Amino acid sequence: MSDDEHHFDHKADAGASKTYPQQAGTIRKNAYIVIKQRPCKVVEVSTSKTGKHGHAKCHFVGIDIFTGKKLEDIVPSSHNCDVPEVVRTDYQLIDISEDGFVSLLTDSGDTKDDLRLPTDDSLLSQIKDGFGEGKDLVVTVMSAMGEEQICALKDIGPKN
Repeated sequence: MSDDEHHFDHKADAGASKTYPQQAGTIRKNAYIVIKQRPCKVVEVSTSKTGKHGHAKCHFVGIDIFTGKKLEDIVPSSHNCDVPEVVRTDYQLIDISEDGFVSLLTDSGDTKDDLRLPTDDSLLSQIKDGFGEGKDLVVTVMSAMGEEQICALKDIGPKN
């Protein structure tokens, strides 16, 4: 048996950095949680008392951080829930293409060209207006579970 017969592409990903477990009873309002395979921000938590057969239950109401949809879940408080690893990164806006993609400058000096303009109308118009006026704009990109989206905008002054 030669080594080339057992060649594997190393594209497998354990997904270790996407979520981590946390006990349901310790998750509070404004924390993040995975509901129905979507990263959500918890807007409401209520805990029921232990019933005849044991577990207290936690009722979570969350808003999907990318789509804005409301999702609910009920979990025994002693069980673990998945908590998404949510990262916010600031990038300087370089360009907006006609097809709705943005060109961003990373800290290392590279460009990032794989992000679309946000679907939120007020944020979208702020970005387009500010860019049209020639302002230097810094966008905040939120990423969780392999998804990324522009979620905020800062004006750092006019271009020189």
